[in-house]
Amino acid sequence: MPVLQTTPAAAPAPQRWRPRPATRKLLMIVHIVSSVALVGEVWGLVLLNVTATLTGDGTLANSAYRLMGVLVFGGGIPLSVIALASGIALALGSRWGLARHYWVFAKLLLLVGVVLAGMLLFTPEAMADATAGGAPPPAGRGWWQVAVVSGQLAMLLTATALSVLKPRRRIAWRRTRAAERS
Repeated sequence: MPVLQTTPAAAPAPQRWRPRPATRKLLMIVHIVSSVALVGEVWGLVLLNVTATLTGDGTLANSAYRLMGVLVFGGGIPLSVIALASGIALALGSRWGLARHYWVFAKLLLLVGVVLAGMLLFTPEAMADATAGGAPPPAGRGWWQVAVVSGQLAMLLTATALSVLKPRRRIAWRRTRAAERS
C-alpha cells in the first residue's frame, strides 16, 4: 500500500495594517499640510533671526526673539508632532514601510533632527532675555541662531525633495530578507 506523504502548509503571512483609501487620503493631506506649514514656520524663524541679528535696534531684536518663541510653541512644536505622527502612520500603512526604503527612513531621521535642533540648540527665549531693555544681541550668538534655523530649513527641504523624488533603493537588510522569502 503506497504511503502518502504530505507537507504542512506554510502559515499565511501576517496581514499588515493598511488604512482604508479615505483614511489614507486624509492622513496624506494632514501630513502634507503640516509639513508645508512647518517649512513656512521655519522660514519665518530664519527671517526673524536674520532681522534680529542685523538690526541695530535692540528693541526690534527683542521683539523678534519674543515672536520666535510664540511661533515655536504655537506652530513649530504642534506641526512637528503632527507631521511625525502622520508620517509614521503613512509609512507603516503603505508599501513603502518605515525602514524598507532609504528615502522614508531618511525623512524620519531628518524630522527628528529638526526637532532635536529646535529643542537643544535654538534658544529664542534666552536671546530675548539678552536683548531686554533694548540691548543689542550678543556678538556671535545671533548668527548661531540663524545657523540653527537655517539648518532646520535645509533638513525640511531635503525631506521634501525625497518625498518628490522617491529614490527606489531599498535598505540592504530589508533586501536580503525579501530575497530569502522569494
